[in-house]
Amino acid sequence: MNKTFKFKQFTVHQDRCAMKIGTDGVLLGAWASNAHMPESILDIGAGTGIIGLMLAQRSNAETIDALEINEDAFEQCMENFEASPWPDRLFCYHASLDEFVEEVEDKYDLIVSNPPFYSEGVTSGDSSRDIARQNNSLPFDRLIKGVSEMLTEKGIFALIIPIKEETRVLREALKYGLYPARLLRVKGHPDSEVKRSLMEFHFKNTEPLTNELIIEKSRHQYTQDYINLTKEFYLKM
Repeated sequence: MNKTFKFKQFTVHQDRCAMKIGTDGVLLGAWASNAHMPESILDIGAGTGIIGLMLAQRSNAETIDALEINEDAFEQCMENFEASPWPDRLFCYHASLDEFVEEVEDKYDLIVSNPPFYSEGVTSGDSSRDIARQNNSLPFDRLIKGVSEMLTEKGIFALIIPIKEETRVLREALKYGLYPARLLRVKGHPDSEVKRSLMEFHFKNTEPLTNELIIEKSRHQYTQDYINLTKEFYLKM
């Protein structure tokens, strides 16, 4: 596993993070909407800081905050932020979501999260990695409740989850007045099943825009849709 991951405008060190950079984080960082010109952004469960860095590149938001409970990941996220072209716009807090919601009065125009997603008791032998991946450390209901309290009236919440959790997340979001605005279902290749759902919510009850993304036509042959989405970041796109 590479300890350093180079993108076109920034570099991410990940040797101290349980959850390494993967397609999920890059997809969310590239896809999350900034059409409403967010002035403030929050990334919940920042890990390496990759999503915050991507949104700093993509947007003019003056405030891009991140939240990370794991101490090693928090320190590495801060280092990645400070070494980036946008250190004055990026900041990471070392706290749990519950602590953050209680202490911070600010609201955000865009909130993003690549949350822990193994609801089963999956173990890999690496306790830090397991905590980072199992959603009992950040259940969807707590995540969505916290988001609903911190999102501005016209704000957007974007996250990426396994497709099997989509119905559950839609149901939880409705409890807090959050309605789906966009859904993007992701397949690895044309013949595979849908594995991920990128979801965007707001406080307006509108018909969601639903699309599908296929990542590869064949092994290492990326689709034009995936290239278009990620070409501003990956060196070889």
